[in-house]
Amino acid sequence: MPSRLDQKCDLMKKTAFLFPGQGSQTKGMLSEFAEKSVVRECFEEASDLLRYDLWDAIQDESTIDITETHRTQPIILTCSVAIWRLWLSNGGRIPDYLAGHSLGEWSALVCSNVVSFNNAIQIVEKRGRLMQAAVPVGEGVMAAILGMDDASVISICQSASDNDNVSAVNFNAPGQVVIAGETVGVQRAMKLAKNAGAKRAILLPVSAPFHTNMMRPASEMLGLELEKVRFSSPDIPIVHNLNAEFERDPSKIRSIMLQQIYNPVKWVSCIATLRTLKVHTFFECGPGRVLSGLARKIDPIFEVFSCCDLRRFESALDALEKE
Repeated sequence: MPSRLDQKCDLMKKTAFLFPGQGSQTKGMLSEFAEKSVVRECFEEASDLLRYDLWDAIQDESTIDITETHRTQPIILTCSVAIWRLWLSNGGRIPDYLAGHSLGEWSALVCSNVVSFNNAIQIVEKRGRLMQAAVPVGEGVMAAILGMDDASVISICQSASDNDNVSAVNFNAPGQVVIAGETVGVQRAMKLAKNAGAKRAILLPVSAPFHTNMMRPASEMLGLELEKVRFSSPDIPIVHNLNAEFERDPSKIRSIMLQQIYNPVKWVSCIATLRTLKVHTFFECGPGRVLSGLARKIDPIFEVFSCCDLRRFESALDALEKE
């Protein structure tokens, strides 16, 4: 049997950029990039389109609530695209593949030139409003179930559903699954999971039950908006949350992005697809280090970099230059 070192050597140094979704936002994020004109220009573009100052919104002293999904989504997209542009302006190597977690797929689409940044900013702002409108605040929630295998979580959701919609929606890493649905059903599932041996069951600070059937109305309404938007074939292959596969047909990508709203995020499968293509090195392009942590949990032999602050960004640049 080959050693872990042999396995690591067998993985050729192909790279993938990972783009985070909601939950990675914090006040003060990207503050170390304040003097980078490329970053500030990206925020100015988005601010002009949305008619409020996104850079001011993410500062520590701001009173704007960046957890409201119609603000969270364009802010995270802007952060990711800003770091991507800074990467390119510094001569960073183009990755072999891209993947985005949930909302992060829109960042991947922009960076692969499937949709324009201007269009994407307006799309995700609308996406956020539609997703929140689909379920009144308080009627739907999400929770992370830790220390339990996928099949057990799925079974618990089925047992807890009754008349209250609840399902497994994010398969993030082994032993880390997010469930979502109607509040009563999720609370029932959390109790069942704890009784069945889950290490933890934690309510998440989000404003709606994303990636459930409760989001179908939002998807239908967003579909009307996407018909007006030009989609192109990706310049860099993107592995999609919906099926952990690649797609080049623009019309099919448009359809995938609508289905993604009410279907589970198959993140473990996405990373598995990239591993079969001999991706060894991952770069998280955006705020936070959530996806970096998940990648390490999926397989500790991966080489993982975050670009969420200036020191880590420069370390990531240096790492690729040395290869």
